[in-house]
Amino acid sequence: MRRDNQSRVSEFLLQGLPIQPEQQGIYYTLFLGIYLTTVLGNLLIILLIRLDSRLHTPMYFFLSHLAFTDISFSSVTAPKMLMSMQTQSQSISYAGCISQVYFFLFFGDIDSFLLTSMAYDRYVAICYPLHYTTIMSQRLCFPLVIVSWVLSFAIALLHTLLLKTKMRRDNQTCVSEFLLIGLPIQLEQQGMFFILFLGLYLTTVLGNLLIILLIRLDSRLHTPMYFFLSHLAFTDVSFSSVTAPKLLMNMQTQSQSTSYAGCISQVYFSIFFFDIDSFLLTSMAYDRYVAICHPLHYTTIMSQNLCFLLAIVSWVLSFASALLHTLLLARLSFCGDNILLHFFCDLSALLKLSSSDTSTNELLILTAGGVFLTVPFMCILISYGHIGFTILRVPSTKRIYKALSTCGSHLSVVSLYYGAIIELYIFPSSSDSNGKDVIVAVFYTLVTPMLNPIIYSLRNRDMKRALGKILCRGNFSP
Repeated sequence: MRRDNQSRVSEFLLQGLPIQPEQQGIYYTLFLGIYLTTVLGNLLIILLIRLDSRLHTPMYFFLSHLAFTDISFSSVTAPKMLMSMQTQSQSISYAGCISQVYFFLFFGDIDSFLLTSMAYDRYVAICYPLHYTTIMSQRLCFPLVIVSWVLSFAIALLHTLLLKTKMRRDNQTCVSEFLLIGLPIQLEQQGMFFILFLGLYLTTVLGNLLIILLIRLDSRLHTPMYFFLSHLAFTDVSFSSVTAPKLLMNMQTQSQSTSYAGCISQVYFSIFFFDIDSFLLTSMAYDRYVAICHPLHYTTIMSQNLCFLLAIVSWVLSFASALLHTLLLARLSFCGDNILLHFFCDLSALLKLSSSDTSTNELLILTAGGVFLTVPFMCILISYGHIGFTILRVPSTKRIYKALSTCGSHLSVVSLYYGAIIELYIFPSSSDSNGKDVIVAVFYTLVTPMLNPIIYSLRNRDMKRALGKILCRGNFSP
């Protein structure tokens, strides 16, 4: 372990309960009985639900998770308390204390979310009994539990990392700002590139806002595919807005500085919206797979509940990923060079400047890259593999044309998105030159978000029809 990664203290002393020494034995027996009853009672609930098929319902599904959480929640505190009462030892290690904080918050939050899900289940059962099995389907129950665990994980992790950062000796950075070198552009070319990037950014914002407006106004576009597309359009506007305004302002004012807090914030939001893009493209690929491979069951499978949950899970997982990256970045020290060889605060570029050990950050990047990029990409490939197999089983020009018209826009966007990632990470530039990395970054932060609305407008008849309808309404309105 690094020296400066240790707390000033190696252990804490727990004062315990206000119990007289002569009463320790009675209270020890009482608390041991309560804890054993908690464990055995909740294990019995889990076992009964597991063995009895009549209990395989949403209510008991949530109850089994609640029972497991209650066992875990009690196990966070009770064994340590009982051991301290038995051994008369009040000490707890620094690592043990931090771990106890994390798991206490984690299981406490899960309890809250599960109780909320159970309340919703009872509401549906009583207020909508005829639609209960449709609403509280397996596709809804599983994501509700997953979201409960993910949100609890993120909240507990945030509290724990902030606590640990506060307790570290060197929790302050040595620099108050960074200098962004920007793009490799000659001074006399600044004006031309400023106009170019301003045009790209305005086209991105206006084009994606137009897509959102068309989907909102045209009832024929109220389908799962366009629901995800509206989220993708909003994400593209937000993603570009993280980097473009600062880049344009620096080019106009010739100022290269950005504050430490501003840089950390830019890292957070760039990762956040980048990850959401990946999940939304995966959801859209699954939608296309269902539409082509299971057309008769499309409306049943791609229900409104599933679409909302896929969107929520995308936002929640992206929030957790960005938060984890940012908190681990915030704990690093920057006491050396503050010149950033990029036009925005890129995570990998910042890690190169840090004077601290960045092995944990790099491990997280590798792990998160597999979860948030490789897994969605493989899901997209599998979806289109099934689509291709379905079409080729009974090949016909009509089926191929229909598949291309259905998937062409999405395939184009996926190719642009993952093409930039493959170019950046599979074929990285040399360590002494960041020129290619900067150019690729311009492509996926400015160019790709601008091309998405153009692709969906030019290659999609429904979008053209909706746009024509809006224009005609404007022409003939009094």
